[in-house]
Amino acid sequence: MLTLIIYDITEDDVRSKVADFLRGKGLKRIQKSAFIGDLSSSQKRDIEAGLRQLVKGVRANVQIFPLTPASYNMRTVIGVELHYDDGGYVL
Repeated sequence: MLTLIIYDITEDDVRSKVADFLRGKGLKRIQKSAFIGDLSSSQKRDIEAGLRQLVKGVRANVQIFPLTPASYNMRTVIGVELHYDDGGYVL
């Protein structure tokens, strides 16, 4: 399922580790603190467990949203669509 992960983490090193972790799991960065990707149930559980470990004891808020392709395509982008990493996520 298409999955959006957003986060707000106060510590720079933990925030960087989270971004590297998500990138390493094959998700694409769509904003500075937002990643998206197509995940199986087991991949989602694996990512959830990894994120729990990474932010344990740190002031952090991580949110994971399942999306349908239709809901993603109905999004509104205001301004220019910025591309991060290797070009962002395009459906």
